[in-house]
Amino acid sequence: MANGMGSLYIGSSGLRTSQNALNTTANNLANVDTTGYVRQQAIQADRHYNTFDKNAAISNQQSGLGVSIADVIHSRDIFLDKSYRTETGRQSFYSACYSATNEIYTYFQELEGETFQDSISSLYTAFEEFSEDPSDSVNQNLVMQKSSLFIRRAKAVYTSLQNYQNNLNTKISKDIDRINELGKKIYDLNENIVKIEAGGVETAMELRDQRDNALDELAGLVHIDYDEKYDGTVFVSIEGVDFVNRAQVYEMGKSVDDETGYITPYWPQMSDTNRGQTANVFNFNVDISSAYNTDIGELKALVMQRGNYVADYRDIEGKSRQEYNDDAGMSVMLSTEAELDQLVHKLVTAINDIFCPNVEYAGTDLTGTTADGNAFTITQGMKVLDTDNCAVGSDGKLPPQELFSRVGTDRYTEVNVTDAAGNTRTYYVYNEESATDISKMYTLSSLKVNDEIISQPSYIPHLTQDSNNKQVAQQLGTAFTEMWKKSEISLNPNATSKCTFMEYYAQMIGETGTAGSVYNTMSETLNNTVNTVDNKRQQVIGVSSDEELTSMIQFQNAYNAASRFMNVVSDMIETLINGL
Repeated sequence: MANGMGSLYIGSSGLRTSQNALNTTANNLANVDTTGYVRQQAIQADRHYNTFDKNAAISNQQSGLGVSIADVIHSRDIFLDKSYRTETGRQSFYSACYSATNEIYTYFQELEGETFQDSISSLYTAFEEFSEDPSDSVNQNLVMQKSSLFIRRAKAVYTSLQNYQNNLNTKISKDIDRINELGKKIYDLNENIVKIEAGGVETAMELRDQRDNALDELAGLVHIDYDEKYDGTVFVSIEGVDFVNRAQVYEMGKSVDDETGYITPYWPQMSDTNRGQTANVFNFNVDISSAYNTDIGELKALVMQRGNYVADYRDIEGKSRQEYNDDAGMSVMLSTEAELDQLVHKLVTAINDIFCPNVEYAGTDLTGTTADGNAFTITQGMKVLDTDNCAVGSDGKLPPQELFSRVGTDRYTEVNVTDAAGNTRTYYVYNEESATDISKMYTLSSLKVNDEIISQPSYIPHLTQDSNNKQVAQQLGTAFTEMWKKSEISLNPNATSKCTFMEYYAQMIGETGTAGSVYNTMSETLNNTVNTVDNKRQQVIGVSSDEELTSMIQFQNAYNAASRFMNVVSDMIETLINGL
């Protein structure tokens, strides 16, 4: 009787175990199309055995206690997970870099239906015509119109680059917010998982799925390291700094530049903002390389490509190769802004210097009076208008009109100097470009075509100063022809050769296209790697309806077998009782 009743318990364990396995399989089938769901597997094991005779000659006399569910496991491969998250982060980095370069390339190649290069070619053609006959009013108008078009289109590209920087800044802000949201989510899931699994009976499968999905998304945004502790809590670090642990979430902060409004991610817990000490999340002093794992995460790519300021020609002019690479050269956005502004700066100053040539004053110091009545001293080395060799416009006035003007200052300061004999001579002292005041620089932020020339194109210098019989200043044509042919400009400190203005643009757009091609190749290659790893991962975590249906038939047959077993035992016991 005892063995008979015990057999009922053995059959009952088979029924319960098969039923639980069927429930697990049914749950898998119900979630076959659920994104992020991880297949669950019911692992069966023997219960303990009772030993009746340990001294048996052949083997111990034992009686089994049936079967049970040893565990319901998550079908995951931690090595594939780590590889997937690393490659996802790296692919996101290069994808963001490619998007930035592609956007820049679009601005140059398609602007209001016309390529930017056309405006440079048109300006070149206008000066070719002007060189043939500077006195022709048609040629003068053409120079004025094409100069206005060139500046307008250059400003449009420059403004578009700044607008895209602002768009990247908005994206950076959203990414930081999302990172903090994911950190809070992982922290909350940690707490709930620990509560559920503390008894050692139940596994928080769905919560673990949600946490793994959050880690997948977080890995695409930033470079993370993570580790699951003994109690089921996952610790996460970003760029080597604690982000989520058992105690709290160290949220990423936003440091906002007062001048540009650009956001830089930083760690508040490691910073002292009252003293101006900010611990930035990213260290750009280390080379971007897969060997160092410094090319991971969309957020880092966005910060790097946006830069921390709006660049201009000063980021190239006078900079060493190392200085340039540490600043503007790191960002495709900054390098493009600086190269474009340098092209415009070099071109407009070269044109102005032909229309209004300067020489260095080499005499003794002279003190005179400006047109405003202020004292002014002319010292050696100062640039003054070369009045002996400059041309004038149709108004015949000195100083001649420059073609391109700065919004913050005139080209010259007029200084009247009276000698001991009472004779007065006028000097036109060149107002040098300011090192700090953008309005006094020949930069896209402060450039315009001279208003006087716009209103009267004949004011363009084109005549000699002979008051009796003004002649066409033919030397202007020769000077402009030589200007366009000279190879006197380098793209940036990394360039090994000098080029003409037309060659400069070709090199600039070619450099952008090359960078975009490299980023795109890396992105596509890594995308294939991510897909390959994900396919392998899906073979482990994914739900196969065919496989699950096979398991369901297996467990259903096991359930039926246990049921028949119990019926047989029940009939046996009933026969024994009734027979007695």
